[in-house]
Amino acid sequence: MGTKAKTKGELKAAEIVQALGSVTKEKSINIELVLDTLKDALATAAKKYLGRPIHIEVEVDRDKGTIEVYSRQFVAEEVEDPETQITLEEARRIDSDLQIGDELIQDLDIDVFGRTAIQTAKQVLVQRVREAEREKVFADYSNRVGELITGTVQQIDKGNILVNLGRTEALLPYKEQIHKERYRQGQTIRGCITEVKNNPKGPQIIVSRTSTTFLERLFELEVPEIYEGIVRIVKVVRAPGLRAKVAVVSNDSRVDPVGACVGMRGNRVQAIVRELSNERMDIINWTDELSMLVRRVFSPAEVKRVLPVGEDKLVVIIKEEDLAQAIGREGQNIRLASRMLDKEIDVYGDEEFAGFTDEEREQALSEEEEEAEIAEGAEAVEGAPEGMQEDTSAEAEETVSAGLAASGVAEAASEEDLTEAVGQEGPESETDTESTEETDREAPGEAQEFAGADASADAGPEAEDSGEPADADQDEGDSEETKQEGEEALGDQERTPPEDTH
Repeated sequence: MGTKAKTKGELKAAEIVQALGSVTKEKSINIELVLDTLKDALATAAKKYLGRPIHIEVEVDRDKGTIEVYSRQFVAEEVEDPETQITLEEARRIDSDLQIGDELIQDLDIDVFGRTAIQTAKQVLVQRVREAEREKVFADYSNRVGELITGTVQQIDKGNILVNLGRTEALLPYKEQIHKERYRQGQTIRGCITEVKNNPKGPQIIVSRTSTTFLERLFELEVPEIYEGIVRIVKVVRAPGLRAKVAVVSNDSRVDPVGACVGMRGNRVQAIVRELSNERMDIINWTDELSMLVRRVFSPAEVKRVLPVGEDKLVVIIKEEDLAQAIGREGQNIRLASRMLDKEIDVYGDEEFAGFTDEEREQALSEEEEEAEIAEGAEAVEGAPEGMQEDTSAEAEETVSAGLAASGVAEAASEEDLTEAVGQEGPESETDTESTEETDREAPGEAQEFAGADASADAGPEAEDSGEPADADQDEGDSEETKQEGEEALGDQERTPPEDTH
């Protein structure tokens, strides 16, 4: 065995090592990963410079700020692996003392690699850093699905919005937007992460403003009792940008869930309504008693009777003048109620239902699906007087909203509604239902308990402390004035002949 030929040459590279440290801090990437990437990049550049396959090793001393690049090969009689072996003849051209089995180590100066080789090293390093950054972003945001995020509108392309989150970008697709909203570049925007895709170009974060999870996160943000777990959201149904129903329950008997969500003077729910472009909020005090839950879901419309039909259908009898309220604009309210209760719902006015023949009543209480469910309600709305259509449709949108705050739910929980609360009635037992109603009327203590619970739930302790009058009277006054003005305008139209357009 001969002596090893080893020429040690050190490259002072404190600036390179320092730059790598800055990259790791800025990108929040592991320093060891960056150093391994640098070693691979320099090895690739060295092989390209030498123009032949050869084993290259790179050592980086972070403390001294030095980088050593050298080749390592063994002298062999017959070369089987040209990357790690060299013939004796070639080895002796470098060092005449080398023998078979000796190890040849050659120091390589990075400065002689050439501009092209250094550029290759830089490209490899940049590519590896990008890949590491993408992997970290994907790992971080994959664990944040369902979270609320805030960013700025960076670009709008074909209805889709690119949101800048700082470290990365997110996509707000058109179908996940509230369609009556208008966005502009630089605008601050909130959304809920619904999905994170790992694409070849990098992770794609999908956010939504129409999901029920987004609304739940907004309530957690605005209502400390929900964030702390004192009040729990049971279920949320939405028609994004138009109306939502939120069912809540309290884990503490001393805390009113609806009042906590509404806030003093409605400040909590109003903040959510503003964020969602005036989407109306119906906040419901959840109960497992079906009949009472139906009444709360349809409030402020007065529910006369609740008739279960099988397991998946309900026939709800509404006070005749409240029928338009129960149905809502274009059937919106009844659709949300159906989703909240997880049942198909048919609604009838009490006078209409009382006038049914036995055959019509049997058909209404059958378990067969009726496609004309919403159409019947729409006909009832069209058949109502013009002024009542406008007033009742407006009232149907109000339970707990930004405009009503403390008064909406109070209106929903009138004693007349709650004293007629009944248990679950069968479709064929109208007599039993009526007797149950009479029993409820004879038990004022129980009815008062429900009424008091709902009244406090609607106004809430914070609303009571405010001492402010409810806004319902003002709304009603405005409605009456609007109605009177409409009637006067209609009278003027009847008295004034149309102008000749010819």
